[in-house]
Amino acid sequence: MSQRELKEAFVSNLTGTSLGEVALGSFLAPLCFINRGLVWILYYQGRGTIPLPFPWISHFFVDFATIIAPLVLSCTMLSDILHWVIMGLALVSGAVQWCVYHAKGNPQTTTTKSFLQSHVQSGLVPMVTVFRVLVNVKTAISILAVDFNVFPRRYAKTEVYGTGVMDFGVGAYIFANALVCPEARGKTIIGSKMNHIAKQLMTVWPLVFLGLGRLVSLKMTGYHEHVTEYGVHWNFFFTLAIVRVVASVLLALFPVRHSWIIAVLLGGLYQLALETTGLKSFLLHNNDRTIDFLHANKEGLFSVLGYIAIYMAGVRIGLYLMKPRTLVRDYFVVIRNFLLGSGVLYGALFLCQATVEPVSRRLANLSFCLWTVAQCMFFLACLAIGDMMLLMLQRKTHCYFVPSSWNPHEKDQDAVAERKRRSLDRFCLFQAVNRNQLLFFLLANVTTGLTNILVDTFSTSDYVSVSVLLSYMLINCGAVHVLHLFKITVKFW
Repeated sequence: MSQRELKEAFVSNLTGTSLGEVALGSFLAPLCFINRGLVWILYYQGRGTIPLPFPWISHFFVDFATIIAPLVLSCTMLSDILHWVIMGLALVSGAVQWCVYHAKGNPQTTTTKSFLQSHVQSGLVPMVTVFRVLVNVKTAISILAVDFNVFPRRYAKTEVYGTGVMDFGVGAYIFANALVCPEARGKTIIGSKMNHIAKQLMTVWPLVFLGLGRLVSLKMTGYHEHVTEYGVHWNFFFTLAIVRVVASVLLALFPVRHSWIIAVLLGGLYQLALETTGLKSFLLHNNDRTIDFLHANKEGLFSVLGYIAIYMAGVRIGLYLMKPRTLVRDYFVVIRNFLLGSGVLYGALFLCQATVEPVSRRLANLSFCLWTVAQCMFFLACLAIGDMMLLMLQRKTHCYFVPSSWNPHEKDQDAVAERKRRSLDRFCLFQAVNRNQLLFFLLANVTTGLTNILVDTFSTSDYVSVSVLLSYMLINCGAVHVLHLFKITVKFW
């Protein structure tokens, strides 16, 4: 077999992991987020201030060491002991929080009741930003890591049925985009609906351009392809573009608050078509891709229906999240509702898998849609709980300098402290990736291709593989961090 055929076989015919292991992974990133916040709180307690020498370097490496490095290690060398890693991080986090909370000199005025009645600064919802950034970061890590032996095969995308970590990543990326779309943020349509739809067609041209660029580069370089993932000519950039345009049309025709109904109907009708027509057999068993464009790209074209359903569900959840709230107790209601909603959807998933068919990212079937939305809601709830823990410690220690986290709203805060807190966002890696999300995703794809050309991913040892992955993420994160320092947003559409 040629090198290309070996690499294609390496990512083919996989069956994924369990739902439980994917759900377990939802605890890792929130724990990293908490520990990263604790670093700043401890530093503030020790020095009485946050600014560090060479802050643009210090902040970057703290974020990289506490967020990026653990995520890389957890899906490579530490993947077999993930539960112990999570337990260890939880114990460290709990111990540090207990010490901070009971440290001498901290005022003993913060009670549960007063905390719930306290206010947070209105504006952007930090958990949404952190969720979107983490999905993007995990995607960037996985698309290169999957080519190394150190990356568990159970985490890679499945061939037909199954729940791989990368399968969830695809659906979560769609969901993350839906959370912050204009409709979810409550923006009204200005002018006629036709003009709005035409404008949406124009805004997706960069995705189409990137999709064409990826297609041409793959064909010209002979880079290995997993054809049953999307097809011969299709790729994820095209899926993103089609989902955005179709969703915009639907949201222009129907009330945004009813988008969840559209999601249910679309997912249900698509599943009905899979079960009652020859569509499923065509998608899974008709392997003649030389007939026409439809046969060549059947997985990519038909799976769009499932991704649109996920997107519409994400829009409704985003609309709920973006509602103005200022009291801490209001966000505990959000956490409760997310946990309940996730539980209900997981129940529906188990029923669907038992009576209809298992999860299939390749088909983007109803089970896949239910799983994606349920897992995203659970992940959001975990991030929100972590943020609430940090918020309580900030109030306790009067340290209001944890970037990308909720900040307590107190009337006696002076303008100097407010400006100082905002200035720290300039050095925050979360804010850097958030500023240029699409560029970060594109850069990860480009550097993945270059790494595969320069490195023999089959023969490298585990330690070398992890070193390459860390260097790769250092380059990607460093690039967007530099752009963020100079307040450069690469958006030309």
